[in-house]
Amino acid sequence: MVEGMARGAAYRFVMLGLFMLVTAMNQLLWISFAPVTGQAAAFYGVSNLAIGLLSLVFMVVFIVVSIPASWILDTYGIRLGVGIGAVLTGGFGLLRGFLATDYTGVLISQIGIAVGQPFILNAIAKVSGRWFPVRERATATGLGSLAMYAGIFAGLALTPVLVVRTSLPTALLVYGAAAASSAVLFLLFSRERPPHPVGPEERSLVFDGVRSMLHNRGFLILLALFFIGLGAFNAVTTWIEDIVRPRGFSVEQAGLAGGMMVVGGIVGALIIPALSDRVRRRVPFILLALAGSLPGLLGVTYATGYGLLLASSFALGAFLLSSGPLGFQYAAEITHPAPEGTSSGLLLLAGQVSGIAFIVGMDALRAPTTGAMTASLLVLVGLLAVGLLLATCLREPPRTTLPG
Repeated sequence: MVEGMARGAAYRFVMLGLFMLVTAMNQLLWISFAPVTGQAAAFYGVSNLAIGLLSLVFMVVFIVVSIPASWILDTYGIRLGVGIGAVLTGGFGLLRGFLATDYTGVLISQIGIAVGQPFILNAIAKVSGRWFPVRERATATGLGSLAMYAGIFAGLALTPVLVVRTSLPTALLVYGAAAASSAVLFLLFSRERPPHPVGPEERSLVFDGVRSMLHNRGFLILLALFFIGLGAFNAVTTWIEDIVRPRGFSVEQAGLAGGMMVVGGIVGALIIPALSDRVRRRVPFILLALAGSLPGLLGVTYATGYGLLLASSFALGAFLLSSGPLGFQYAAEITHPAPEGTSSGLLLLAGQVSGIAFIVGMDALRAPTTGAMTASLLVLVGLLAVGLLLATCLREPPRTTLPG
């Protein structure tokens, strides 16, 4: 019996691994056009904005589908909810590979993949809450978040290499096959819950607590910070090739610059929130994350040397992306006892809305002759500076909600 309980407890890592796999594949499919915007536009005979739409559609769909997806996850569970997301990702990812030569077919496939995204991303807290004991939930949630970054990194770094060495349709078909395989693995091996309860389960109820959050001054400031920070990240990763191409950087260099941004995010997300836990303070580290992202974004805006571009991309990711898990935790603490899934969902929604506005705005502000995006990047720098000033108004959460 003890051996059976041990096997059941160990299966939590299988569940987490399956969830991380489908999460990474969904994010890879989202970002796969960003580092080859120019080549894709030429291949399909459309504008750069039309290629940007292939990423932007994920943000539009997230706004519409997020709450229904959370309701299904909360009502019917992980296996069905995440399973829907995995099947949509794998099925439409494979369809995208088969229709890779037709822009309309690719756009329809992107919409199908995008519908699956909130079914996956909104389940991070639910997977850790159901399968992991309280002392391990922050780690499990962090690993789920890192899977998002890993998928984005793979899309940014691998796509230019695959496109240059094979072709765009081949790259999309390879990604589709990988996504379909991940969906099959999830359906075959995922389970709804462990055989023995691991502790009190934290449920992410959709509507509970929203009113109290929207009357919480600290949460409203945090909502504004996510509107700026996550929106800026979504816009910069979407336009990364267009940002650096006017300065003479190649498609592969653009992909690696975007990849370095995500690698920096992984490193920062591992270090900065851990330091925050250690000293039991949140606000100084939120300020550090915002302040550190400013020189990184300035470097991405102006760097003409490849080494400086990579270093700036790493710094931008290390500080800006590390503020994500830190912000989720801070929101949970200042809105306690409201459900964590609700606060995280609202913050993600804010970033999706701003991402749409920033992506369209950056295209509108590009230089008409060179295509440079310097002006719009400077606007983002200014917004991050405003966010830093707003963050000085944040207050530490009650000591009772911080980790002991």
